[in-house]
Amino acid sequence: MSFDDPFDPHRPLNHAGCSCGHHKSQADHEAAAALDHDRRIKRVVEGAVVRAIFPNDMERRGFLQAVGGATALAAISQFFPLGTAMEAFAQTDKLEKKDLKVGFIPITCATPIIMAHPMGFYSKHGLNVEVIKTAGWAVVRDKTINKEYDAAHMLSPMPLAITLGAGSNPIPYTMPAVENINGQAITLSIKHKDKRDPKEWKGMKFAVPFDYSMHNYLIRYYLAEHGLDPDKDVQIRSVPPPEMVANLRADNIDGFLAPDPVNQRAVFDGVGYIHILSKDIWDRHPCCAFAASQEFVTGSPNTYKALLKAIIDATAFATKSENRKQIAEAIAPANYLNQPVTVVEQVLTGTFADGLGNVKKVPDRIDFDPFPYESFAIWILSQMKRWGQIKGDIDYAKVAKQVYLATDAAKLMEEVGLKPPSSTSKTFSVMGKTFDPTKPEEYIASFAIKRT
Repeated sequence: MSFDDPFDPHRPLNHAGCSCGHHKSQADHEAAAALDHDRRIKRVVEGAVVRAIFPNDMERRGFLQAVGGATALAAISQFFPLGTAMEAFAQTDKLEKKDLKVGFIPITCATPIIMAHPMGFYSKHGLNVEVIKTAGWAVVRDKTINKEYDAAHMLSPMPLAITLGAGSNPIPYTMPAVENINGQAITLSIKHKDKRDPKEWKGMKFAVPFDYSMHNYLIRYYLAEHGLDPDKDVQIRSVPPPEMVANLRADNIDGFLAPDPVNQRAVFDGVGYIHILSKDIWDRHPCCAFAASQEFVTGSPNTYKALLKAIIDATAFATKSENRKQIAEAIAPANYLNQPVTVVEQVLTGTFADGLGNVKKVPDRIDFDPFPYESFAIWILSQMKRWGQIKGDIDYAKVAKQVYLATDAAKLMEEVGLKPPSSTSKTFSVMGKTFDPTKPEEYIASFAIKRT
């Protein structure tokens, strides 16, 4: 394809010839990245050798000041093979495999995973990644379990469910990075524009993307807090996000709690209105995630690290509001989200029409923070137990630590210029109710409406 083709995944976003926009060609981009990598290795090896020869800080500084850094290294290289050391060091970082397949669902929650392809973040870290649009969450799960995908965009509860064997055979899974925070909404059919009180929703039919999803837990929480039993007073069914607007238009459902750009597309098509953003239920809640099997993490550690770093690097770029329009252009085409750019822009920039004649400005309607707090996992587990998806005694903290790899995320966040939090857990509020991650069973017991 030529660079004039808007659906070409390698199309640059400006007139420069490479994915980052700073080099004349993609070949120049990759050569510069390789040179930078070699320079970093060289500096690390040289520093290690000098420290090994002069372990005392004062002696080392005195020697370097006396002869100069370049002269010192020239002298050392006569009896210590720096070149061999650099080759050995580089070898330890060698990728086990460079060609990878990563599945994704076409929603804005997958922004870092998707944009890392057309914007060059995977190639920057030495990877050739094919991002594959997938029909639904069960398909993503099964293809990843069957090793057709090396890793995948998943809903943040899915790695926990897979690990515990809820909905599938138990397989150790990991979630080393959150893809997005916020980024969901409850959207109702335009025919219900006067039913703003959830107490009026008895008998309605709602869609969520998957049983093991934040969407399912948040709509259940929201309904229950308004006195409705989500299993008795309404119907909740799983519908793949790309099919939700069509089902709303056909009157098969009355509304949904969905990821974007589904909500904004319903407004764009004139069939729905945004009742409430998910951030107004729980601000900065996790939504989707980057997930991989424990086998992939331990069996291909260097590849795993490079892939995770590429995604966290892309996430760091996406956190900056000034980059959001550029990202919208990159991920809107047919091979990614297949949405009008204006729909994606409204979601990413937070300036949007609500379907009721208003234009809202909510800059953090969707945001990006890769840190997988273990307390997020504990809250999700509490809701899985509250609604009968898992039963019996659960070691909440152990499962959270096993699946949500906060330590890995923290290390790589620092490397790409993000500041990780000082703790792997935190308290937060959902609809004004504080969640203490050290007391999940007490939290579950406090709810009047539950299945346990």
